[in-house]
Amino acid sequence: MSDDQAAAGADVPPDAGRGAARRGTAWVILGVVAAALLICCCSAVIGVAVAWSAGLFDPR
Repeated sequence: MSDDQAAAGADVPPDAGRGAARRGTAWVILGVVAAALLICCCSAVIGVAVAWSAGLFDPR
């Protein structure tokens, strides 16, 4: 085994197989998507609250 091959798999235990790296990547992707949804929803709620307090939802 060359040094490049040893360095590439240094963070994965030898008996973990290929699925361990994929599961880690999937959790990172799910975490990023969840964070993006949380930020979008919070900003939408803040926008509605600001519009409500400014009276934009009052009938004219």
